[in-house]
Amino acid sequence: MKKNSSKDIGGFSRRDFIKASAVLAAAGLGTNRIYAAGSDKIRVGLIGCGGRGSGALENHLAACKQIGRDVEVVATADWFKGRAEGTGKKHGVPAERCFAGADAYKKLLATDIDIVLIATSPNFRPVHFEAAVKAGKNVFMEKPVAVDPPGARRIIAAGELAKEKGLGVVAGTQRRHQNGYRRQAFEIENGAKGRITGGRVSWCGGALWYQRQNQGESDADYMIRNWVSFTEMSGDHIVEQHVHNLDVANWFIGRPPVSALGFGGRARRKTGNQFDFHSIDYDWGDGVHIHSMCRQINGTDGGVWENFVYSGSDKKVDVPDVPEFGGPYVQEHIDLINSISAGKPLNEARNVAQSTMTAIMGRIATYTGVTIKWDDLVKNEGSKWYNLTLKPTAEDFEKGPVTAPEDETCAIPGKD
Repeated sequence: MKKNSSKDIGGFSRRDFIKASAVLAAAGLGTNRIYAAGSDKIRVGLIGCGGRGSGALENHLAACKQIGRDVEVVATADWFKGRAEGTGKKHGVPAERCFAGADAYKKLLATDIDIVLIATSPNFRPVHFEAAVKAGKNVFMEKPVAVDPPGARRIIAAGELAKEKGLGVVAGTQRRHQNGYRRQAFEIENGAKGRITGGRVSWCGGALWYQRQNQGESDADYMIRNWVSFTEMSGDHIVEQHVHNLDVANWFIGRPPVSALGFGGRARRKTGNQFDFHSIDYDWGDGVHIHSMCRQINGTDGGVWENFVYSGSDKKVDVPDVPEFGGPYVQEHIDLINSISAGKPLNEARNVAQSTMTAIMGRIATYTGVTIKWDDLVKNEGSKWYNLTLKPTAEDFEKGPVTAPEDETCAIPGKD
């Protein structure tokens, strides 16, 4: 593939940038400074300075370099001061703009930034995303975006507000920015394969890291350090990790499933309260069933893939090539920046919220052993699942000390 120049990448040039800026200014949208003609510098802030947050920032900087945009890291925020300052120091951020604690995100959003990267644990994302949109910031947020149904619906609502404000929103479901997946999606959308009639999706691998609670350590510090072990923080690994595969299923089928029934269990995991594995039959309606399986157990066979069965089609379509510079983790940031600059900001809030809700639906099904319906999570306010809220909530962390759920335990299917 021929590499585009930094002045013309992804179909967007400096000349296009100036033209789009003038149109947006006339439309009253010039308050989004990333549009502003004569100001190529993008000012970015990072909320959540762990491994994925630091990685997202590096991806964003690589994207800016690829498309020839100056960028400045203005502020960092994290629960832990040392992490905020460590990341900030690496990128030349003054210590006074390295914020820590439960309200660190508020302080960061009060600074003069154009784009905020949100990479805290998933339980915090609905609150942080909503606050970012209200503050008028363009957003990149990691997946998943919630741990319970109210949180996922909150993301959708904030995403609609972002549309009204003309803000860009891209999520870390990077397959939607990956060449091979996008080409396949084009074939499906244009009838080259026929409709999907069934399939299977998988994320089966080894156990992730875990942390023990230190003597005298607060429950809040422990849960945040050990967030991949607690359902209340990560949503369980079906939500935190397997969401990628479920997102592809939603994307290719063109809608979320109508129900889920499955089973799972815990035998090997250390700390926290999550399952080791989940196996689910998702019903997408119209006779379409997808088998979903995910596992985090060392010493077992596995794989990460999506396989679909199609009805078949003889239709021939000319599949266009699509850009992918630096891999999908960089391309998603390129797409965000270019979409904003072109005056057509991407908004992936609903897509990622629905895929997150799909994973949450599967988790509730395996934890309870009963069939969970999509409408009971998004529409039927009288359903016992509609307002299912995992505690402590993100707001609880801001109010004061929190109590961690019971450690080394898990849900028991069939138990009231």
